[in-house]
Amino acid sequence: MSTLNETSDELDTGARPVTITVNGHCGQHAVQPRTHLIDFLREGLGLKGSHLGCEHGVCGACTVRLDDTVVRGCLVLAVQADGRRVETIEGLTERGSIRDLQQAFIRHNALQCGFCTSGMLMAASELLEHKPNASREEVREWMSGNYCRCTGYQAIVDAVCEVLATRRQGASA
Repeated sequence: MSTLNETSDELDTGARPVTITVNGHCGQHAVQPRTHLIDFLREGLGLKGSHLGCEHGVCGACTVRLDDTVVRGCLVLAVQADGRRVETIEGLTERGSIRDLQQAFIRHNALQCGFCTSGMLMAASELLEHKPNASREEVREWMSGNYCRCTGYQAIVDAVCEVLATRRQGASA
């Protein structure tokens, strides 16, 4: 009988090959059927930007994009991402698509401990793309699915609203 600290062929035989494009890089990986996407990203690929908080899809710290839709990485199995595209906070940062949002978070002190920040930025990025004319109330509602225990949300909403206003001005110029 094997213990949790031992590895055995019996435990490893369930691994399945998956092909996943992560932040624009396609690769094939062997994953256990019960491995959550966030665990695969953090432990399998070393992408530590997204965090694992509640493991129940409630806090939003594990927010990633799956085929351009924001999902909770703790609720999606890695095998469900087979043949799909995943984007993490590292990918958004590499593309530079959230540079203005990151700077607004800094200006408004919308990050304190930093644990929720990547999930907040992922959710805010989706809002900026899908609701460029969002009102302050819509921003607050949109961001309410991500928990932050430090800021009280005011600074986060201020930062997102600033970027929305700036992008609207840039689009009309």
